Amino acid sequence: MRGFMSERPILVTGGAGQLASALAAASSSVRVVGRPDFDFDRPDSIEAAFRAANPVLVVNAAAYTAVDSAETDSDAAFRANRDGPTALAQLCAAAGVPLIHISTDYVFDGTKGAPYTEADAVSPTGVYGASKLAGELAVLASGARAAILRTSWVHYHVGKNFVRTMLTVGKTRERLTVVADQRGCPTSAADLADAVLAVANRMLTGWRDHYAGVFHAAGTGDTTWFGLAQAVFEDAAMQGWKIPVVAPIATADWPTPARRPADSRLDCTRLADIFGARLPHWRDGLRRTTAAIFAAGGI
Repeated sequence: MRGFMSERPILVTGGAGQLASALAAASSSVRVVGRPDFDFDRPDSIEAAFRAANPVLVVNAAAYTAVDSAETDSDAAFRANRDGPTALAQLCAAAGVPLIHISTDYVFDGTKGAPYTEADAVSPTGVYGASKLAGELAVLASGARAAILRTSWVHYHVGKNFVRTMLTVGKTRERLTVVADQRGCPTSAADLADAVLAVANRMLTGWRDHYAGVFHAAGTGDTTWFGLAQAVFEDAAMQGWKIPVVAPIATADWPTPARRPADSRLDCTRLADIFGARLPHWRDGLRRTTAAIFAAGGI
């Protein structure tokens, strides 16, 4: 990272997760921890990993993200998304270490009809969103110098995500149906990592009180899951893939245990104003993800 020098690392939680992997690829200053050495289900491991790293800054990218499973496993969701971040934020507060905590668009119910700003009322529709909101509130109450970055629809060339799922099922099926009435902002994990490091750089070159609080950090522009799927297969066709027919369906035609917000677009103006960070257009981010997948030999 440019702008500051430190022998101490940036501690990133989340193990082999998408953002943690992207941050490790983007900066040699990053030290990633994950299971089994760092596990929100083992509170003692949180402090042990923190003390061992002696970080200059912490990025919490660890979370329970199984949206549907959270409906029947709420205790696990709240342990990972509220209790663990609470303990981590308290350690940061006590040590005077800045914290960047990653949250989600699912704290909103999707009924606004326009992109959400940080000032809009939160109203999660399921356990996952409720547990992430509880984590936000706990981090803000911890006394840590913390910035919360809400993001959405994250994809990367490794890990489990919608882009890789589409390519996987598209190889074996001639026709797919994808929900077309949920709208949001797809976000490349690599682009998000760049934004996180831009925020970290500002924090570490001179803390200012307005760096604390909630910010939105997602790909510029928006689409639906159906539109994202179409774009994925456009990229696949450029690689010579035989692509399936993709048909739009309504959310009601694809029932799930958890109710998703119908329109969770995020207004990311505040991130640009305060930290000078603006993520590229979602289509550009997707091209980089698919290019990396194809460069590695595909799915």
